[in-house]
Amino acid sequence: MKKHFAYAFLLIFLLQQVCLFVQVEAGDGFIRTRGIHFMLNGDPFYANGFNAYWLMYIAADPSQRSKVTDAFREASSHGLTVARTWAFSDGGYRPLQYAPGSYNEDMFKGLDFVISEARRYGIKVILSFANNYESFGGKKQYVNWARSHGQYLNSDDDFFRNSVVKGYYKNHIMTVLNRYNRFSGVVYKNDPTIMAWELMNEPRCTSDHSGTTIQAWATEMASYVKSIDRNHLLEVGLEGFYGQTTPQRRNLNPNFDIGTDFIANNRIPGIDFATAHAYPDQWVTNSNDQGQLSFLNNWLDSHIQDAQYILRKPLLITEFGKSSKDSGFSSYQRDLLYNTVYYKIYSSAKRGGAAAGGLFWQLLSEGMNSFGDGYEIILSQNPSTANLIAQQSHKLYQIRKIFARMRNIQRWKRAKAARRGGWTDRNKGKRIGN
Repeated sequence: MKKHFAYAFLLIFLLQQVCLFVQVEAGDGFIRTRGIHFMLNGDPFYANGFNAYWLMYIAADPSQRSKVTDAFREASSHGLTVARTWAFSDGGYRPLQYAPGSYNEDMFKGLDFVISEARRYGIKVILSFANNYESFGGKKQYVNWARSHGQYLNSDDDFFRNSVVKGYYKNHIMTVLNRYNRFSGVVYKNDPTIMAWELMNEPRCTSDHSGTTIQAWATEMASYVKSIDRNHLLEVGLEGFYGQTTPQRRNLNPNFDIGTDFIANNRIPGIDFATAHAYPDQWVTNSNDQGQLSFLNNWLDSHIQDAQYILRKPLLITEFGKSSKDSGFSSYQRDLLYNTVYYKIYSSAKRGGAAAGGLFWQLLSEGMNSFGDGYEIILSQNPSTANLIAQQSHKLYQIRKIFARMRNIQRWKRAKAARRGGWTDRNKGKRIGN
């Protein structure tokens, strides 16, 4: 009885909420935002998804592309709808960009394949333009390229300040946005398979704790992306740490300061939705599992609340996980973390709130043990976690389905009213009956 009452309450609430959405009728397949919600073809969209940074790297070798196909097939069978991956590999071994403005066509074809396969399996992708860290080049590679061309730079954080470096980065953005996909025949900036662009994976500027540097950089780059591509959403790539805009929230941060500001950075014009990551096992290492879950609950509650009432934008938890390399690890503890994230998202979504989904780190296909970092999930080998993932997909799909049903009712009522009005106009002044 309690379950039926809760479901009835949800129906009533969603019927009230649907009036907010009936005006959004675009059916072109692009995900957009309306207030605190993602919208797809006129209905709210909720993302249950995954990270797979390796997709382009693997797909660049045609003999290995079956691993990409397997990943999307498995993800789709568990109801996953969004994949986040890298659209960068700068310098080093098998790069996408081996020098500023010079590209490896085989790697680009790999990314083409990834996007076309995602489309085939009904999965949207979030593509990140650059890395904060040295893996796959990162901001360090950009700074080194500028040094080799005569720029005197003191730190890797000059990535965010130096005009030459920013020129290299903008050129990469322009190249990716205007890339013609060799498999689908669609230019990236025109492809609805792409949900969003990400300025950088986890930008950090420890040389400027005030946040001014990253705020200026993100403002400039958001404007640049939008000058080329108005079709797609854009996010910064933030982990979610609070800055000087909200000093009362800074006590929620782990004990490090990396020069970002969850509120200020996400208020930038052109930034369409907020992101946060969640790694209690990395961030509060001195706490036990219960302490880490307590941190996670507070972290998620604050970001969902701030996205809804301060930013007025959707929130996506774009990375979360628990490492099997943690001391005393058990799949039960990992499932507790997944369940906590999923419950917070669902609780917000079913009330029409700002939490719009979560992407676990990371999905692997079978036979990819060398890519494991402790956080990997191979769906066929992790049945309890895979079951949680599939359940969350189903629950979010049900919310979307109810919204769609309510929207159709509203359409029918509007059509009925229009027909009645038309009949009245046609028969105005006529005598009815004998």
